[in-house]
Amino acid sequence: MALANILRDAARAEALPRFRRLDASMVSIKTEAIDLVTEADVATEEAIKARLAEFLPDALFVGEESVAADPALLRRLATADLAVVVDPIDGTANYAAGLPLFATMVAVVSGGETVAGIIYDPMGDDWIMAEKGKGAWLRRPNGEAVRLSVAERLPLDEMVGMASVAYMPKDKRGQILQNTDKLRLLSNFRCAGHEYRTLVSGHGQFLCYNKLMPWDHLAGTLIAQEAGGYAARLDGGPYLPSHVDGGLLVAVDKAAWDELRREVFTF
Repeated sequence: MALANILRDAARAEALPRFRRLDASMVSIKTEAIDLVTEADVATEEAIKARLAEFLPDALFVGEESVAADPALLRRLATADLAVVVDPIDGTANYAAGLPLFATMVAVVSGGETVAGIIYDPMGDDWIMAEKGKGAWLRRPNGEAVRLSVAERLPLDEMVGMASVAYMPKDKRGQILQNTDKLRLLSNFRCAGHEYRTLVSGHGQFLCYNKLMPWDHLAGTLIAQEAGGYAARLDGGPYLPSHVDGGLLVAVDKAAWDELRREVFTF
């Protein structure tokens, strides 16, 4: 909860006051038009970094905006004894557009393994979180805790899930989109934090991603696994903090994962 409150304090101090108050000078393109950074992203990350320096002074800090300034930080993650991985505003495009679907996330990595993850929703003012081996939980500021669990598996043609085809191989996108006709519904919130939240709250059967930046997926994957879900890279291997490609499929169980991999996500 100490980490959770650090996220909350930073979001309330830096992200929420700027929400729907950004002008053009406060928003920049990083690598392409759909990859944005705002003044709020930078300020929120700096606020979290300052607090974490007091709380976990020996931890390597790996923030999305810090890595943009110093890419070498990302390479150090695989060998760090202790690291904290932060996404100050997940869903920046939504945030910049004034859409209330964004999150602040942190993952704790120890010895190359994710051991804790927290996703804070500034608009709802609550967290989903997990510590390895201790289950997944919805926590509210009043101390209330609700255990989270993924839904039961459904037949393929009844499955609802989320995936982003934007970063999938161009020569495979057409086939993948055609394959999704086998599903009941495919969505994309443009915010991994809320997509993981949807899955672990029992409102979907799967998530699929191809771009694997650690601040987007470490916390959510651990929370999904602790909620009873199954996660692996698309080659069937485990997803680790050092991975930035290779695809990731998260499903309610191994049987659903196998079917989705075979029938839909065939790249």
